[in-house]
Order: sequence, then structure tokens, then C-alpha cells
Amino acid sequence: MTLLYTEVEEELRASVRDLLADRCGPDAVLKRVESASPYDMDLWKTLSREIGVAGLLVPEEYGGAGASAREAAVVLEELGRAVAPVPFLTSSVLATQALLQAGEKDLIRELASGETTAALAVSLAASPYRPLPATVTVTDRGTLSGEVRAVAGADVADVLLVPVGTALYRVAAEHVRIEVVPSLDLTRPIATVTFSDTPGEVIGHLDARKVLSFGAGLLASEQLGVAEWCLDTTLAYIKERHQFARPVGSFQAIKHRMADLWLDVVRARAAARNAADLLAAPPAPDAAAAVEIEAASAVAKSWCSETVVHVAEEGVQLHGGTGMTWEHPLHLYLKRAKSTGIALGTPGAHRDALAVLADLPAPA
Repeated sequence: MTLLYTEVEEELRASVRDLLADRCGPDAVLKRVESASPYDMDLWKTLSREIGVAGLLVPEEYGGAGASAREAAVVLEELGRAVAPVPFLTSSVLATQALLQAGEKDLIRELASGETTAALAVSLAASPYRPLPATVTVTDRGTLSGEVRAVAGADVADVLLVPVGTALYRVAAEHVRIEVVPSLDLTRPIATVTFSDTPGEVIGHLDARKVLSFGAGLLASEQLGVAEWCLDTTLAYIKERHQFARPVGSFQAIKHRMADLWLDVVRARAAARNAADLLAAPPAPDAAAAVEIEAASAVAKSWCSETVVHVAEEGVQLHGGTGMTWEHPLHLYLKRAKSTGIALGTPGAHRDALAVLADLPAPA
């Protein structure tokens, strides 16, 4: 196990960062979220075709890169740094992991190429530790009826993967009604997905806890990227902003606040990298190893969720009046931080689960 980045991971980071710097700067993101199409699907196709991010978690025999959660975590860090409006988390992590578990090879190949985008039809706020609500049922005719709220990535998905009990159904997006609803995070829209006698095909079984826990562990890396951008941007600002003929960053109180933020981000990096490293390991050979992997995801998601919000809030405050304006992208990062804090399990839910996994006694 190592928390350090390999040479391959650093090369992947450089490729993704260079592309995002060219195509997904703060002004471009602000302009896009104000439009009718927040997702940048042209950027997504470029990321998929030129860098191969869509198929990172897909084995080579299915047309993917055969990489691991470590490489996917690096991509998520960079996408977080840019609050890039692309469906990597929803299609290439959650949906892909569900398909790999179900053993559906044909659709996996389509996702790996980036030509097809999928979304797992569960609420973005779904917790790995609670059963998914039974809001979709199978009719006597074998069709699906019901609705799922707060589904991320549904509005740009070609295929929806719908859990019904332990079964996973494949549904063409054109056969369902997808209504985008207001969301705090403007760069990751959510939608209500409605099924009405919708034809679907059973493609396998789904262990929702494993898929959502996997997603939560990698989401911590995206939160790390958001926190790093906020810290770096705030540090650059307080070095340039002068008051009383001195840089704001030279005041001792500001130095202490920045030092505390830096320590929080360093701890977040350790937690996120540990989760990514364990998730990258081969399937757990025994129950103890499986518990260790799930615990690492819980630790990473709980710590990074609170850290990213704290760093983003401090960034807004330390930017003064500038940080309160719409034109400065800080509000996009704060909103991403807030939304990811409740996505795939709140910090409290992950800590409670960690206590159970560690066999700690319940509080009196």
C-alpha cells in the first residue's frame, strides 16, 4: 500500500489538467451553468476519446483501460478542481461499477468507449447503509412503473440502470420522462425520473451497498480536488490583497487560519488516497478484508465531506466582498462542496456505519 502517486498517475493527472485548463476554465463553467445545458458533453467526449477516462474502471477484455480505483481517483481530483460538468462519477464510476457487478458485458463496452452514457437510477443522496426505497415496481406485464427523485446524470444518460429489489434493469432513456429539478450544485444537475409501463430488461443482480460504498470512497477524491482548488486560490488571493500597506496573508490570524486549512487538506488527501488504494485491490478474499475496504471508504467520505465545506467557506470569507460575487467561481465550489457532503451518505451516516464495522458500543 502506498499513498504516493505513481508516475503513470501523475501523467494521467497532467493530461486531464491540461485539457480542463484549456476547455473548462472558471469563466467557461460559469457561462455553461447559466445556459440550458449545464453538462459539457463535447468536453466529455474529448476526455473519453483522447484520454480514455470513460473506460478507466473497465477491464481490457471489455474494451476499457483496465485501470483501477487509484487512477479513477486522480481523474476525480482534477474534475473536482475544475468543478467540471461532466458525467464521470455517474456514468464511469457508479453505473460502470453496477454493470461490472451484474456482469453485463455489451453495455460495459459501450460505456468504455464514451459513446454511450449511463446513470444509476438512485437518488444522489442515497446512503450505502440503508435499503433503497422501493419507488419503482414491476407490473404484471413486466414493465416498470414509479419514479426516482434526485438522480444525477439522468438528463444526459442514454441508458438508465434501475434497481428493483435486488434486480438491475436496463431501460432506454428515451422511454422515460426525465425532469430536471432545481439543485444547489449548478454543475451537477439532478432530475426526477418517471417510469410509466416502461419496457425494461433484467441484466443481473445489484448489491447496492457495495456499489454506493465504492462510489462514496471515490467521491472523497473529488472533494479533495475541490478543497485543494479553494485552498490554492485563497492562498494566492491573500498574498496579493493588500490592507494597511501589507499583504492580508502577512497577518498572524490569517496565517493560523491558512495553516489549519492546509492541515485539514493534507489529512483529507491521506484519507482519500487510502480509500482509493484499498478500492483498487482485487476482490476481498475474506470478510475481514471487505470490512477494511468499506471502513476506509467511510472514513474518507466522512472526513472529506466536512473538510471540503470548511475550506470552501473559509475561502469565501477570506476573499471578502469578492468571494460573495456571482462572477467569482468560489460559489460554484462551495455549492459542489455542500452537495457532495450529503451525496452517497452524510458524514454522520458514514461515522455510524464505521462504528458498527469496528464493533464499537453504541452510545448510552
